[in-house]
Amino acid sequence: MAERIVLNKISYHGSGAITEIANELTARGLKKAFICSDPDLVKFGVTQKVLDVLDHAKIPYELYSNIKPNPTIENVQTGVKTFQNSGADCMVAIGGGSSMDTAKAVGIIANNPEFADVRSLEGTAPTKKHAVFTIAVPTTAGTAAEVTINYVITDTEKKRKFVFVDTNDIPEVAVVDPEMMSSMPKGLTAATGMDALTHAIEGFTTKAAWEMTNMFHLEAIRLISKNLKDAVQNKPEGRKGMAMGQYIAGMGFSNVGLGVVHSMAHGLSALYDTPHGVACAIILPTGMEYNAECSGDKYRDIAKAMGVQGTESMSQAEYRQAAVSAVRKLGQDVGIPANLKGILKEEDIQFLAESAFADACCPGNPRDTSVKEIAALYRSLL
Repeated sequence: MAERIVLNKISYHGSGAITEIANELTARGLKKAFICSDPDLVKFGVTQKVLDVLDHAKIPYELYSNIKPNPTIENVQTGVKTFQNSGADCMVAIGGGSSMDTAKAVGIIANNPEFADVRSLEGTAPTKKHAVFTIAVPTTAGTAAEVTINYVITDTEKKRKFVFVDTNDIPEVAVVDPEMMSSMPKGLTAATGMDALTHAIEGFTTKAAWEMTNMFHLEAIRLISKNLKDAVQNKPEGRKGMAMGQYIAGMGFSNVGLGVVHSMAHGLSALYDTPHGVACAIILPTGMEYNAECSGDKYRDIAKAMGVQGTESMSQAEYRQAAVSAVRKLGQDVGIPANLKGILKEEDIQFLAESAFADACCPGNPRDTSVKEIAALYRSLL
């Protein structure tokens, strides 16, 4: 069986990297940019850093910011119409997963109008054309949406998050500039960082994992474990390490999938508007315990990458517990709640379990699961 790796054509990394945006657009002869960025980033001047680059290069643009934290079908539909009326010939997505996922969906539908019904893109979409040329600029160190072939849109009517997987949606260019992340508050830094760790750990243990993605994921686990606490304190080296760690995690999981932790987290975000990173962070240790028996010796590698000493002399039970404990301790250190108390309602568990089982991430879980077992996992977190 052939393994596949899909990555950006070009990526830029490091402080000041956003200056390359104008160079990339100009070199391609592109005339007008459609900017996707969420309202808070616009309000607090983060988006303006990129707009200043475009202004200096005299590249016209239109700003679209009708984007919710968990972007909806309506956000996408409105975005498609706005893009079509803008006269733009390219896109620049500035933000976290919300902005970039919205841009992906808009760009795909703009070039594949037969998929105007957003729901028709769920799962692995058979689109024929690549999305509108896109440069993605992350402002959070977590989602890695700038390097993935996935995007997630919320269906408020059905109270579900839909996962879309399409090689045609990956941005051609990623610009990962840690200075764009410096204004993230502590809570968001912690949550998105733990989301990145979840990507790395689920990607490392998923059924489709292989040598190249294992390499990415272990280095991502090491970088995130080493740098997250400093990033939460807004230390430059921590920001730099997290920017790289989350991107490398995306290089891996985008190509091999995730697991039950993400499946369960998607439902919480759709139903309660729980921040995705917070949901992942709370569920991750429990998901790891659930999957431990199907992990072989991978938890020893996870524990070692997280800085646990003496893993080579540990028994299987000991290094598995050490990996789970290291993840739980990191979450506690950066202020992640210990459980879903105050978020999850007992009466919603059956619906959430059914949604998680139907989620596109679920089949990749290393342990075959069921609605009943997922419901038990939710209950264990009350």
